[in-house]
Amino acid sequence: MTPSARRAAAAYLIEKEGLGAAAGCRCAGLSRSAWYRAPADWRVRDAEVIAALAGLVEHRPGRGFWKCRKLLRREGRTWNHKRIYRVYCLMGLNLRRRAKKRLPGRIRIPLYVPRLPDTVWSADFVSDALWNGRRFRTFNVLDDFNREVMHIEVDTSITSERLIRVFERLRDQHGLPQVLRTDNGPEFLGEAFAAWAREAGMAIQYIQPGKPNQNAYIERFNRTFRDELLNQHLFRSLEDVREAVWWWMIEYNELRPHDALNDLTPMEARQQIAENSTLQLSP
Repeated sequence: MTPSARRAAAAYLIEKEGLGAAAGCRCAGLSRSAWYRAPADWRVRDAEVIAALAGLVEHRPGRGFWKCRKLLRREGRTWNHKRIYRVYCLMGLNLRRRAKKRLPGRIRIPLYVPRLPDTVWSADFVSDALWNGRRFRTFNVLDDFNREVMHIEVDTSITSERLIRVFERLRDQHGLPQVLRTDNGPEFLGEAFAAWAREAGMAIQYIQPGKPNQNAYIERFNRTFRDELLNQHLFRSLEDVREAVWWWMIEYNELRPHDALNDLTPMEARQQIAENSTLQLSP
């Protein structure tokens, strides 16, 4: 029984049943000092925790408890996770999760995990609409090794020729991966893009039709991208989308910890690999 429940039980016995304070507290398992001490309002006692959580979810209301706790730890907050969770629930931030469907057992084939950056990138499209109903698309490119967002292109139409220009900019700014994993969309199957990729030395790995789990890294990223950005804003123009995407990419790559990276950010994971490689090459 929680302290608040014990206090409620003691209040019932004392006020309704006519027991004395000592007897009522003894029956409810509550100390007399706790009975006479006025309970502190949690909004006052946990004001600092409330302010910190409110700041984290102000622009990202879809953040779950554990993501909030990790971000608080990165900020140097040392509150106990049980206290944070209690305040998180009292603020009504706990998210309702769908019940998992009971599916027949199947053999799970683990997805290849690159051991170095720029080995395998994943790419895919996401569709959404502006406030006036005008449709637009985003072309997302992700490094499978450290979940780093390499680029997000935004426009109403993105063709194979546009993809070539995107990857040419990436080649000039960063370099190209050994393998690009994609679905069987017409933009990727177009002869212009396929010929350019062969000439640039970038192999294209097409997943099997109807099996998006073979491109799970970008599919998981697309869900986060939609939940944390697209579903949270009503955009008036493509420029608004591009600006929001730009700032969100910076936060995702440089500030957001990832479970698969041992709570490192994508940039920290890339830097760690670079430092380890330098140490191994040094005499």
